[in-house]
Amino acid sequence: MSEERSVQPPQADRRDHPRTHHGDTVDDPYAWLKDGEDPDVLAYLKAENAYTESRTGRLDSLRKAIFGEIKDRTQETDLSVPVRKGPWWYYSRTEEGKQYAIHCRVAASGDTPPQVEPGAPVEDEVVLLDENELAKGHDFFSLGVFGVSPDGNLLAFGVNYSGDERFTLRFKDLRTGAVHGDEIEGVFYGGAWSADGSVFFYSKVDDAWRPHQVWRHVLGQAEDVLVYQEDDERFWTGIDLSRSERYLMIGSSSKITSEVRFLDANDPTGEFTLFGNGREQGVEFQIDHQGDRFLMLHNRNAENFALGWVPVDDTADYHEILPHDPAVRLESVESFERHAVVSLRREGLSQVAILEDGDLTEVEFEEPLYAVGSGYNPDYASRTLRLGYASMVTPSSVYDFDIDARELHLRKRTPVLGGFDPADYRQYREWATAADGTRVPISIVAKAGVEADGTAPCLLYGYGSYEHSIDPYFSIARLSLLDRGVVFAIAHVRGGGEMGRQWYEQGKLLHKRNTFTDFADCANHVVEAGWSAPDRLVARGGSAGGLLMGAVANLAPERFAGVLADVPFVDALNTILDPTMPLTVIEWEEWGNPLESAEVYQYMKSYSPYENVTDARYPSILAVTSLNDTRVGFHEPAKWVAALRHSSPESDVMLKTEMEAGHGGRSGRYDAWEEEAFNLAWVLDRMGAADAD
Repeated sequence: MSEERSVQPPQADRRDHPRTHHGDTVDDPYAWLKDGEDPDVLAYLKAENAYTESRTGRLDSLRKAIFGEIKDRTQETDLSVPVRKGPWWYYSRTEEGKQYAIHCRVAASGDTPPQVEPGAPVEDEVVLLDENELAKGHDFFSLGVFGVSPDGNLLAFGVNYSGDERFTLRFKDLRTGAVHGDEIEGVFYGGAWSADGSVFFYSKVDDAWRPHQVWRHVLGQAEDVLVYQEDDERFWTGIDLSRSERYLMIGSSSKITSEVRFLDANDPTGEFTLFGNGREQGVEFQIDHQGDRFLMLHNRNAENFALGWVPVDDTADYHEILPHDPAVRLESVESFERHAVVSLRREGLSQVAILEDGDLTEVEFEEPLYAVGSGYNPDYASRTLRLGYASMVTPSSVYDFDIDARELHLRKRTPVLGGFDPADYRQYREWATAADGTRVPISIVAKAGVEADGTAPCLLYGYGSYEHSIDPYFSIARLSLLDRGVVFAIAHVRGGGEMGRQWYEQGKLLHKRNTFTDFADCANHVVEAGWSAPDRLVARGGSAGGLLMGAVANLAPERFAGVLADVPFVDALNTILDPTMPLTVIEWEEWGNPLESAEVYQYMKSYSPYENVTDARYPSILAVTSLNDTRVGFHEPAKWVAALRHSSPESDVMLKTEMEAGHGGRSGRYDAWEEEAFNLAWVLDRMGAADAD
């Protein structure tokens, strides 16, 4: 896989920038790359893009082939399964050649959803919002607010054209189609209508991109009212309307502490009431309204959470329903008129259960490896539960579970064109053994006939932060790897939530290195089990998973042929040292506070990828970032690549920056497919499989 470099890589200037904390002085020579408006920085990013294109241009035909495969396997004109809310069925659809979704509804004439073939006209269809129309003339578009009022008459929607995740809020009268003149800038995701649709509540972000305020807006009124402000910089805040449409609920939460205030949704100008006794450091909970009570999921003296209820008129009077079980992580509760839905996790797999009359009934599926979760279920009185389901061989599916009959009904399975057959693929669950004896699960998928004889290439994916679980999932784009003989594996490392709260606790703060060593041990297992070999094994991760990529590149460079780092959090220590950076203060409960603690400072310094670049020969590295990313600044991978190239000039390192995008990359679906085709072509090349049939 060696090749001549016809173009020399850019060399970023090294400018003295000393940093001193806890008696430790370190020079940060690439700190100047932080300013995204500096012409020198923009010139450097463009030079890196040009270099990356020059190095990967020979893969252009492969990129085009993969893009074509993704496109040809995707049913471009399609629609979602309609969902009933009041007198309407709501759905979204896509059209061939268009980048974005079209949101629609049709009047309900019965309890059965309309049977519509993709592309066929829907009689009396009402288009609520066509994202393609909103996106015209813009290189980037995202929709961050989409909320229909309870009476179905008004739509609140928020748009963004830069990728910085600050939205402009607008309102549309669905009876006339007119868009009101009201516009509100700097709005965060979500929001909530009052019960009568007269008021819309929304949240705004501060300079550190932290949602810290809840505002009340009345259509036509120029002055909005600040309802709540969260001054503790560790906490985010937002507002929701309960499914029962009885209560508005303002939630404030840090990484480890929760607080809720509630208000009768029919009295939107009233005062919110504090739930229970307020915030208690280290206690997390969520509530949902049901009848004369709130259901409450919490972790007070219950590491994996317990479920109980409190009366609406005395929210400190707790009654237990489901006690703590160390083998079962309770993840969420959703209240309906006669039952509740509990999402849980056991032995690394997600589950959904119905709680009714004190009995808990799990919805069962036949596959041994899958992911399932509650879907969009807006009807409080419904006796049908909408579920989302997928496995590594089964495309994303929509089920309705009949609660009374205890029956599952498949409503839709995402079409995969081009002769796809799930029987052509195999999925496996294996376990790696970490250095401390911990068993770490690995989910694996490969095409039938691929043998574990050490000859196959493999892409090993990992994340491992924030208790976020990477469940077994299906990907149309991934088929372009599998059909070329590539094995795909997910390392469910500590720091995620796959194995319960303890799994998360063992991969955060002063235990963070477990995340990195777990991934390295999973890489060892993949090789030892015969699924691949180091010269054909590529690692991939994004965001906090990009931190994982940078850390394992330092920890075990010899174990990988390549590392693909998407929007990687690789300058972790410098970012967490700067409380003016977006998200830093709230992150202290995840990583520790290196400003106050010398122990945390030294521990983070020991693993932060940028701090630990050496002159070792690294595997090939591709770092992908976006100029307008508010979550992980573009400067982190830019600094990392510059440091790698300076310290290890013989290593093959590239940086690709999307100049019109945010944390999720390019926004349109065709643009996203092109971006993924670029990434997968590079992955195949690093594996030596670029020419595979």
